[in-house]
Amino acid sequence: MTPNPWLGRSALCFAHQGGAKEGPSSTLAAMDLALQSGADALELDIHATADGHLVCCHDPTLDRTTNGSGRIAELSIEEIRSLDAAFWFVPGLGCEDGHDPAEYVLRGRAVDDPRYRVPTLAEVLEAFPGVPVNLDIKETAPGVAPYEELLAHQLVAAGRVENVMVASFHPAALERFAALAPDVATAAHPGEVATFVQGVVGGGEVPALERAALQIPARFAGVEVATPELVQAAHELSLAVHVWTIDDAQEAARLVRMGVDGVMTDRPGAISQAMASARGVRPGG
Repeated sequence: MTPNPWLGRSALCFAHQGGAKEGPSSTLAAMDLALQSGADALELDIHATADGHLVCCHDPTLDRTTNGSGRIAELSIEEIRSLDAAFWFVPGLGCEDGHDPAEYVLRGRAVDDPRYRVPTLAEVLEAFPGVPVNLDIKETAPGVAPYEELLAHQLVAAGRVENVMVASFHPAALERFAALAPDVATAAHPGEVATFVQGVVGGGEVPALERAALQIPARFAGVEVATPELVQAAHELSLAVHVWTIDDAQEAARLVRMGVDGVMTDRPGAISQAMASARGVRPGG
């Protein structure tokens, strides 16, 4: 069996949406800040525009995070790139409506600084060539024109097959992507995760998966999901364990001590410090 490169390293601090409470969601500016603050990796969501460009944005629409509106799948890259992706950002809180205008301290910067616009995936890959990236396929057919093939082609063409992982809540999308880019690591989809967790909790058979990682919440419906037993079972089957979305420093440290391989957070500056203390190395080490 080929060794899983997502195992055997210090627990990664993933900047969720680029660190959405410390910088404007999914912008290059947020990613820069997160990595400078101690994050080890990026977690981003991928959508396709109407004219076939892949962009990084958490939501399928632009209303929450920009001064525009509408579905990404129905807009051109030119229309999307004209928007201010820091318009609703409040430091420490993320994107929120209803605040005093003075609290939106980054509004307008996108006019002169493209780091505050909605970035393309190509821009992210070029800006951070050595940084591990987790990419989530957020939509697929029949809701939108599928873009698994476009994503696979772009990653392979960019030479990003070793430090990128692709995830999706859509099993069919994940299967299509994995068939198109078998050398790119994938994370288990929710159905696979549920079967794995049930096997651990029930003491039954735990399935081997053709994946590189389980990406799970710490708890679901009041039940502990990230447990020492699950981490051990995953590692025995050469699966990394990544936990989302953790913004509490004590919880992040607890998970690192438990042995998880990554923590996804909207507060990478704060959480990376707690993780570093828990693993006994400096942030980013």
